[in-house]
Amino acid sequence: MKRILLGLCLLLSTSLYAWEKDVLISTPHTSLLLSAPENGELKIVYYGERIHPNQIGQIHQAGLAYNKPAYPVFGIECRDEAALQVKHADGNLSLDMVVTDVQTINQKDADLTQITLKDKVYPFQVKVMYKAFKHSDIIETWTEITHQEKKAVTLQQFASAYLPIRKGDVWISHLHGSWANEAKLTTEPLTTGMKVIKNKDGARNAHTDHAEVMISLDGRPLENHGPVIGAALCWSGNYRLRFDTLDDNFHYFFAGINEDASEYTLEPKEVFATPELALTYSNEGLGGASRSFHRWARQNKIHHADRPRDILLNSWEGVYFNINEEGMVQMMKDIADLGGELFVMDDGWFGDKYPRLSDNSSLGDWVVDTRKLPNGLSALTRAAKEQGIKFGIWLEPEMTNLTSELYEKHPDWIICQDNRQPRPGRGGTQLVLDLSNPDVQDFIYQTIDRLMTENPEIAYIKWDSNMGVANYGSSYLPKGKQSHLNIDYHRGLCKVMQRIRAKYPDLVIQNCASGGGRANYGLMPYFEEFWTSDNTEALQRIYMQWGTSYFFPAVAMGSHVASSPSHQTGRLMPLKFRFDVAMTGRLGMEMQPKNMTANERDFARKAIATYKRIRPVIQQGDLYRILSPYDDKGAASLLYTNAEKTHAVFFAFKTLHYMNQILPRFKMDGLDPDKQYRLTELNVQGNKPLPFEGKVFSGSLLMKEGLELPLEYEYASRVLEVVEVGE
Repeated sequence: MKRILLGLCLLLSTSLYAWEKDVLISTPHTSLLLSAPENGELKIVYYGERIHPNQIGQIHQAGLAYNKPAYPVFGIECRDEAALQVKHADGNLSLDMVVTDVQTINQKDADLTQITLKDKVYPFQVKVMYKAFKHSDIIETWTEITHQEKKAVTLQQFASAYLPIRKGDVWISHLHGSWANEAKLTTEPLTTGMKVIKNKDGARNAHTDHAEVMISLDGRPLENHGPVIGAALCWSGNYRLRFDTLDDNFHYFFAGINEDASEYTLEPKEVFATPELALTYSNEGLGGASRSFHRWARQNKIHHADRPRDILLNSWEGVYFNINEEGMVQMMKDIADLGGELFVMDDGWFGDKYPRLSDNSSLGDWVVDTRKLPNGLSALTRAAKEQGIKFGIWLEPEMTNLTSELYEKHPDWIICQDNRQPRPGRGGTQLVLDLSNPDVQDFIYQTIDRLMTENPEIAYIKWDSNMGVANYGSSYLPKGKQSHLNIDYHRGLCKVMQRIRAKYPDLVIQNCASGGGRANYGLMPYFEEFWTSDNTEALQRIYMQWGTSYFFPAVAMGSHVASSPSHQTGRLMPLKFRFDVAMTGRLGMEMQPKNMTANERDFARKAIATYKRIRPVIQQGDLYRILSPYDDKGAASLLYTNAEKTHAVFFAFKTLHYMNQILPRFKMDGLDPDKQYRLTELNVQGNKPLPFEGKVFSGSLLMKEGLELPLEYEYASRVLEVVEVGE
């Protein structure tokens, strides 16, 4: 009997010992499994649907274990791509890292796992960090790199994270575009070779490619079905996403800072932290991954995302640079009359020696042009208060012009090589300030602080950035560390924003960069929203906002009703269509209200009142994209619902128009099949009531069969409120 008990004990202890090296990191519905043996290599075993500790053995036994390095380094194995490559002070290019410690720290909203790796020969250390959120299916991962060598070590490659992806019918969905055409969706299969998604703008990183990607693991991407991995790099500077496909069973995904012209000299004991890569996994297709990102962003990654966003009027397309006090007060009266809550005065209000009359002067000279505004900003904030609305203002704090008092005083503050003439951008004179320089950081902070101290009633700042980095060089950085500029610029920007947020936590700040150039999670912890695009034309906005919604929630997406014809494309569109599209994000207006007809003003007033009522569902609800405009079926549709699925808002838009057109039935994904819902049309204009107006339908019918929804005319649109009814 003793022998039997001893044998059982030995078997049990052996089993326990076999898996004590495993580190299981989980969110409510996902798990990442790592192998972290002491003095052994850290490996990724599994990433996908949530598993429990008693299933770890099954992962191995079923042959599902990846058993790939969790953070591959260069120098011992050399043929494959590396996440980390360095040059030691003695010229050696190798690393050989082993696990020396594993710690898990329970935080308020997440569990933080820290795995320490050390080189076998050099006093060089990497902490691989995993932050698993408790209320969203997101795991953030990054690294912290340091050393105690006698001299500096050069970091040549330093990805934030790496993930092996099992081969199969794997597709990726990512966003690409340009100014006024941002966030266009690209969907393609992963094939052999290298796929690189990158940015090298220096200041803005979302005009061309985005630093986010969806990876569909089992065939062409579907909205609400199939396994999907989503990845979003939380960095505002240059980045590089790499998919490397070799001759084995895996694709290899790397994400991090773009190291091009950015080698980093790491001094002894200095800690280099890479930006976080946010990962999610969903069996509910692209939509499931998007909803995970949206919940995480609202809870953890967007400043004050739980607060409703005001309905605003921005002056830009209404008057452009033609700012004057009378015109601003009139626009305030107009938006207040329509039910809006905020007026934002855009570019053109500043400059003393050099008045801002166009885009070729005055940036950095943040003083009121009293020729345009003789009574200063205080007169405008008083006028806004009298109208019962808030006041906001435009700034471009990171920039200057050759024609400016700032540049005359501080020519060494711009980004430029010491021995070359600056190459300006916008307006033929615009230049980028060097945010690696603490004096420049202080100047930008003091600009905001002075503005707010003198005008505490300012409630909103539109923070713009209209130029990328040229003349790569810094008068502040040492000669041997010029390659730090791209990284230190964004570190400096974050330092400025942290100071601003510490003193002005309730100031609403929009993240604008020639439109959507800064839609990224590196900066959103300091901003309430971003400007999606300088293109306000409603039809093109359907496509851009659809792509943006893959990773960003509606609460962060500025979407404005603009004039017809469009200032960008010249298209003529009905006001209803323009309002309906704008209501799928944070509603605003970008036009001259005094030019509206009485009927248009009446419609706008009602639409704004409607948006206020449904705002919680759109800004805080779950998004279900249903009929994609990219499917070329002549229409697009989407639905927002609250968490309880008791209140939803459905949008349908006609994107193409021709005679005898057959449109699909409009289904309503995202409802509860067991609930009963009453349908009510919103923003009704000139249409006879729908045949199902006010009637009740089962969630099952609306989801499976849908509605025959009439969209008879060009640029037709419908908005339906879907509300649960009792027994």
